[in-house]
Amino acid sequence: MGFACPKSCHCSERNGLTVVQCSSRKLEEIPPDLPHDTVSLQLSSNHITKIPNQAFKNLPWLQELDLSRNAIETVDAGAFQGVTESLRALDLSHNHMQSVPKEAFARLHAKISLSNNPWHCECTLQEVLRELRLDPETVNEVSCHTSVQEEYAGKPIIQVLDSGINFCNFHHKTTDVAMFVTMFGWFTMVIAYVIYYVRHNQEDARRHLEYLKSLPSSSQISKDFDTISTVL
Repeated sequence: MGFACPKSCHCSERNGLTVVQCSSRKLEEIPPDLPHDTVSLQLSSNHITKIPNQAFKNLPWLQELDLSRNAIETVDAGAFQGVTESLRALDLSHNHMQSVPKEAFARLHAKISLSNNPWHCECTLQEVLRELRLDPETVNEVSCHTSVQEEYAGKPIIQVLDSGINFCNFHHKTTDVAMFVTMFGWFTMVIAYVIYYVRHNQEDARRHLEYLKSLPSSSQISKDFDTISTVL
């Protein structure tokens, strides 16, 4: 073993490698300094909330990883760096995950269980799932808890995708609508400013015209000058 067995866990041997049993130990994070030759890591039924970057980077022999029944909400993009080639089974069922970054499961060859999480069905999740080798026994338990299209909430994700639904198309449509609304808003502001500018200048022109009309005409000035001359 590269490191001693973590105090809160029990370690045993399997074919010259180490099985680390840490289930139901009230752990809030993945134990550091796990044995270098760990082949199976059991972390189910704890209180783990996050899988940080490179959490298993020093475990090149790791084949089985059970993180089921925790409170995992966040999986960092580089969470499984270092075990993408060796890992054969990954259990993330019964957690609190709504989404994961596309990079998190990149190049993973493991059979993965993602059932019983409150998934939000949208484009990124669709792209993630299409690249994964999902556990066939639990694949129908991977359901949309919420969705960008409300009618798919509560339905198995794979069933929805197999029916021809493309969440990415819907994403592009909503983006186009948002852009149109934004452009329309700017256009409305410009028009309002032009109308204000024109009306404001019309008012200035009207006042200027009234001022010019109030000035005495040149003929009137000439008559007044003749009258003054006569008097003198």
